Amino acid sequence: MASIAELEKIVPQVRRDIVRMIHAVNSGHPGASLGCTEYFVSLYFEVLKHNAAKFSMNGNGEDLFFLSNGHLSSVFYSVLARSGYFPIKEITTFRKLNSRLQGHPTTHEGLPGVRIASGSLGQGLSVGIGAALAKKLNNDNQLVYTLHGDGELQEGQVWEAAMYASAKKVDNLIATVDMNGQQIDGSTDQVLPMGSLKAKFEAFGWDVLDLEKGNDITSVLSVLKTAKEHTGKGKPVMILMKTEMGHGVDFMMGSHKWHGVSPNDEQLAQALKQNVETLGDY
Repeated sequence: MASIAELEKIVPQVRRDIVRMIHAVNSGHPGASLGCTEYFVSLYFEVLKHNAAKFSMNGNGEDLFFLSNGHLSSVFYSVLARSGYFPIKEITTFRKLNSRLQGHPTTHEGLPGVRIASGSLGQGLSVGIGAALAKKLNNDNQLVYTLHGDGELQEGQVWEAAMYASAKKVDNLIATVDMNGQQIDGSTDQVLPMGSLKAKFEAFGWDVLDLEKGNDITSVLSVLKTAKEHTGKGKPVMILMKTEMGHGVDFMMGSHKWHGVSPNDEQLAQALKQNVETLGDY
């Protein structure tokens, strides 16, 4: 098991990976990727039962993770590489022609750790439900995790899936919504207010947990542990995780303008200075 100190050492290195990958090709989505770094590090280095060396698409006997908001690919790729799914050096191919590390994760390139293509928003919960039901049919007691953006919840398919999950008692599923309050055109309240997500998911029959400090490793681990304890009780589990867009890079923090913008040379240097190398750059 990884200690809090060990996980906190990984976080700034992942943030370095994110900004360097996006800067190198002048393309990508740094804001939410930076904001979800603590979640990904906690999940892959402590919570998830998985085996990078023996990756298989079916994931029998393992916990599964599905990234629904696929534009967070840079943080996903960094954590996959640093947890052993493929060589860290390969993240230098991010978004390049013929790379396995496309801007949104895809499956036809055969990148270990990626089980679904997630370029179109709104689909990940449906996939997660299907995988969770398959585990039940196979008498596989491991869990399925999914991650979604709050702006993504404006997609109607999410709510169809939410209704289905509770109706069919998909209680081996832990979904998380990244509630950074920002999307590409502004704040979620400006674009399309969604009211109380907690009230909505509870009304849809979910067991809902609040994660108020999504950029704090200790808090993330605590709520993920509690979520596991809530599985197997007849309801799907939803974590509402409050994060800050661009967390860890001061000039990006809290602004929707960094949803899909690459840092320039000077901004990259500032971001790297704020996140000191801990494990070795690629």
